[in-house]
Amino acid sequence: MRDVAIIGIGQTPVDEHWTTSLRHLALDAGLKALKDANLERVEAVYVGNMLSGTTTGQEHLGGLVVDFLGMAGTEAMKIEAACASGAAAVRVGMMAVASGMSDLVLAMGVEKMTDTVGQQTTAALAMAADAEYEVSQGVTFVTLNGLLMQRYMYEYGWERKDFANFVINAHANGKHNPNAMFQKEISQAAYERSPMISSPVGLFDASPICDGAAAVVLAPMEYAHTLSPAPVRIKASAVATSPLAVHSRKDPLALEAARISAQRAYEQAEIEPDDLDFFELHDAFTIMAALSLEATGFAERGQAVRMALDGEITLDGRIPVSTMGGLKSRGHPVGATGVYQIVESVLQLRGLAGETQLPNARLGMAQNIGGSGATIITHILEAMG
Repeated sequence: MRDVAIIGIGQTPVDEHWTTSLRHLALDAGLKALKDANLERVEAVYVGNMLSGTTTGQEHLGGLVVDFLGMAGTEAMKIEAACASGAAAVRVGMMAVASGMSDLVLAMGVEKMTDTVGQQTTAALAMAADAEYEVSQGVTFVTLNGLLMQRYMYEYGWERKDFANFVINAHANGKHNPNAMFQKEISQAAYERSPMISSPVGLFDASPICDGAAAVVLAPMEYAHTLSPAPVRIKASAVATSPLAVHSRKDPLALEAARISAQRAYEQAEIEPDDLDFFELHDAFTIMAALSLEATGFAERGQAVRMALDGEITLDGRIPVSTMGGLKSRGHPVGATGVYQIVESVLQLRGLAGETQLPNARLGMAQNIGGSGATIITHILEAMG
């Protein structure tokens, strides 16, 4: 197996793109990534997406996107793993390059969530849960996360206001990200008075409905330096799963797939959690940020909230998270999110993260969660200088 590097990145601003189609979002991100890699064509294109058939009436995205990119005849397909579809597309692309089946691959994520009204979008998102045993009982992802957050507070004695720093940190970083949907800070007081969506999940505990696309170009590490002045090595890539339905898990507050995929990634990269310079976690809801930190070895069970309260997740903290706004401030166009996380990680490792640049960042981890934790994909990236 060959080592694989990221040699090009591209992204669109995350927003409600009322006048931009799904294909145009993909085209924008794809062309930017190809330009960054100084390429016009690749040998394969993998498109991460979750909702296109439901929210836009368009499936067969591989063929659509590759044709619109002007590369008809090129291998292309859609990759789906719920909200982890973006990271799944990157992993499939990485495996194609690592195996030698392809030399140059474009992996992207794209999602158009605002072409349907809220009720329809919520129902589409719920398809990542267990249709028979959860959705049929009226469950949505907001209510699932509300139940998890309520249980966490009960088990460990925290109050809702104690979760505020996850949101405050994300928005403090996201205000410097020109591609973020919400470039505005949030105060403790604003968090506490935000309206409830599904108690105790409030408006500021949840990531927004939005549109966007992000893309990366992958190449063999052995000659990546001849194509890019700043290639970033994919040091590890790992996937793990848990039962789809939360009630089927031995412990609903343990993101077991996050623990397993992170441990596999640490073993591949031959590192420990403390070796990482930053962690782009999947903060679709504040409770997911807390559970992710615990599952990946940064906090003891029930103590991730204490990490946030003590400032350990800020840019100058022990493990900076959501360094360019995360899902909460940047936005969460679900099938694209995993690629946005990787693009932002590459910017950090290239030293191009602007106001939120971490000094001497060498190792970063991005973890993309599908559903309520049923599929979790972890990547560790390394700056190559």
